[in-house]
This record gives sequence, C-alpha cells and structure tokens, in this order.
Amino acid sequence: MPNTPLTILLAAPRGFCAGVDRAIQIVEVALERFGPPVYVRHEIVHNRFVVQSLEAKGAVFVDELTQVPDGVPVVFSAHGVPKAVPAEAERRGLFYLDATCPLVSKVHREAERHHVEGRQVILIGHAGHPEVIGTMGQLPAGAVLLVETVEDVARVAVADPDNLAFATQTTLSVDETAGILAALQERFPAIAGPRKEDICYATTNRQQAVKAIAPQVDALLVLGAPNSSNSKRLVEVAKGAGCTRAQLVQRAADIDWSALADVRRLGITAGASAPEVLVEEVIEAARARFDVTVEQVRTATEDVVFKLPKALTDAPTPSQGGVANA
Repeated sequence: MPNTPLTILLAAPRGFCAGVDRAIQIVEVALERFGPPVYVRHEIVHNRFVVQSLEAKGAVFVDELTQVPDGVPVVFSAHGVPKAVPAEAERRGLFYLDATCPLVSKVHREAERHHVEGRQVILIGHAGHPEVIGTMGQLPAGAVLLVETVEDVARVAVADPDNLAFATQTTLSVDETAGILAALQERFPAIAGPRKEDICYATTNRQQAVKAIAPQVDALLVLGAPNSSNSKRLVEVAKGAGCTRAQLVQRAADIDWSALADVRRLGITAGASAPEVLVEEVIEAARARFDVTVEQVRTATEDVVFKLPKALTDAPTPSQGGVANA
C-alpha cells in the first residue's frame, strides 16, 4: 500500500546563525590547538546534540569557573557572561576564550554607553536566561532593570524618568517586543534606544520565514532545545501566524508521528542553535512514513560571517594565562 502524500514546507533561513557558527568553531579550534580537555562554561549554545558532539571531541562543560582546573583553556558561551566571570578568570590566571556572539556584545557596549552617560537601562528580556544575566552583569547592581511583559512596564520603578534607555535580549519575538517597547515609550517618552536594533538579524529572519509558511501548513515542527529562547519564540510566532499545531522538538525520535497522521502539509524550521543534520533527520523520518515532497520557502538570504578571535591562533599556551577574545 503506497504511503500517504506529505508536502514539507522547509523554512529558509533556518538553523545555525553566524554567532552560533563562530562559538562552535572557537571550541573546535581550541581543541585542535591545545588538545583536550577544553572547558566550556555553560552550554556553548542551547542544543544538546551540539554539546554532546563537542563532548565527544574532548570539551568539558561546567556551570561555574570553580569547576575549571588551572592550566586548561576555558571558553565562555555564545550568550555572554557578566563582567565578574572574566574578572575571576584573570584573578586566577586562567587562559580564556570569549565566544560571546558579537551581536550580544553590541548590546553590552550600548548598555555601558548609556550607563556612562547617566541613564538607567531597562532591559526587555526573559529572567534567568544566560544572555539576560550576562547583559545585566555588565553594569553595577540596580543600573539595569528587567521587564518581561507590558504589565511589567506599568510596574517598573525607575530612578529618573528623564534619564532612561532600553535594550533587548537578541532572541525575542519581534512582534511581542514591539508591544512592550510601545508601552515603554508611552510611559517614558524621553527613553533612549540603541543605535541599531538589538534583536538580531537571524532571529528576525527565522521568524519572518515561519510567518510565511505557518498559514500554509497543517502542523509545524521547530527543531530546537527547550531552553533555547529563539526556538521557543518560533513556536509562538507560528501559532500567532495561524498554525495552532506548532511544536518544539529536539530530535526526530521525539516526534509523535501518530498525532501527525492527518497532516498533508507540514512546516519545518530550526532554531539558530540547531544544526541542519537534525532537520535532515526529521525529513528522513517523514520519508519512512509518507510519500514526501519537499518545498523550500525562502524569505531572506544570509551572508553574515563573524571572524574567529585573531588571538586564538596567536594565543599563548594555557599555562601562560591570558585572554583570547579580540
């Protein structure tokens, strides 16, 4: 009996962004240059498959610097870290590599600029996310206030309404953030903003691609980790754009294919930290159950590349201490 036809609409762009590519390469080059083990503070990116692949090559993932022994390289994740972390690494004489995404670093520098110019910073983001912790940790306690919702804007207590600036986590929903920002600007008309949009190009592009396919499909799968902010936002965007059967899955093995038995048009995308191999895995799993036709729907072309730290190839050996984050 022939399989039921299934058309897969494949969102493009999807998957790895330039910041994720760079962060993974930093760990891989460090392993090649110095040999294992290379320690990594927190998941280099939010994807278990990526983390396990790097562990197999000799990376050791830890929660804090206290778990890093002397004399080995340590990499800081793509999400960024509070200033206290590199300060502690330098105090201990650790050799560290900063894999913070350059677009996150831009938010850090903007927050510092506003602080120097006397403004209190309101950060739009999700409490507890590593990127938010890192951004808030660039400035002294109280210099950054976090808001997550429009309701938070009404409650936030500021020192001086005329000396404020806002920044945003780079992986937020564009539409949801616009509503929060509108509320901020209504309550604080003098609030200053970044010189350039904080939500990164990759987040925006992946959300636009999902918006393009969501109204055309019966269900939509987002490949990504449950702790990946940008991946969870893609599910929300898909539902908002008309596909109520959007869900986040990590691997093909996680998919309940019986629940998709009635689906004739399936959307697939991947968060910015999910490798393309996982998308291919899902398509192959679908081919085993359906007569699959794949159509790619492209809404943007990305050519952004972030260079590896120059200091990585010129770096001293870990036993000499120092930093390679330039």
